[in-house]
Amino acid sequence: MSGTAAPEGVSIESRDGVLRIALDRPSRKNSLDAVAVRRIVAALEAAATDDALRVVVLTGNGADFCSGADWVAANSGAARPRTGSLQRRVPLQAHRMIELLRQLQLPVVCAVRGHAAGLGFQLALAADFTIASESACFWEPFLGRGFSADSGATWLLPRLVGVARAKELLLLGRKLCGADAASWGIIHRAVPDDELDSATAALVEQLASGPTVALGLTKQCIHRSLETGLAEAMQNEAFALELSSRTADFKEGLLAFKERRPARFTGQ
Repeated sequence: MSGTAAPEGVSIESRDGVLRIALDRPSRKNSLDAVAVRRIVAALEAAATDDALRVVVLTGNGADFCSGADWVAANSGAARPRTGSLQRRVPLQAHRMIELLRQLQLPVVCAVRGHAAGLGFQLALAADFTIASESACFWEPFLGRGFSADSGATWLLPRLVGVARAKELLLLGRKLCGADAASWGIIHRAVPDDELDSATAALVEQLASGPTVALGLTKQCIHRSLETGLAEAMQNEAFALELSSRTADFKEGLLAFKERRPARFTGQ
């Protein structure tokens, strides 16, 4: 995968094992229209089979991470959409994007400054590690606009913060700053605004130098365990162990332990 320009509001670049997806519509607070979502979906689908990649990074250019779906663009046409239009399109667009972020057997890091609202909030929830500036704003504005939440909000939030707090965010529209989002367990951590880039870079470097196959399989086991019992979870762990123990990184890990040195994983 190679670097591309951002005519559709998304910059996608792959370099040194890192796929960087930057939302790039600062004038619209990086809101996502259907074209941008399709580009992100295509990039994530390609990443799933790209053996050179070791981590995915989501960022937003400008003052905000993402203000959500671009409803202005979606409803600017003169013709009224057919009944059921949203029900047909959303599963293949925004919902597909969230599913891919969670299914992808690569760690996903999300860096948030400014607003992460609606779909932008769900992108942060779906990432494996979200780092935000302390002044960031996480917000589910759906009910205030007269419609219900989508993009996995009603599934992701209760599992992270419990039902009571999920209702506070979704039904009452409470806004959370980055520091509160971290204290609630919604995101990995919050940092001072001027440390966001360096903190993100350090985490990306750590993940990119890790045992990629084992990381991806462990991520998969964690997510599957949310919907299984203990016996099935341990069965999934056994399959993951079988696969990860056949990697070059497993052999390197054992050798490094024997030689009492840091492991030098290659992701293979």
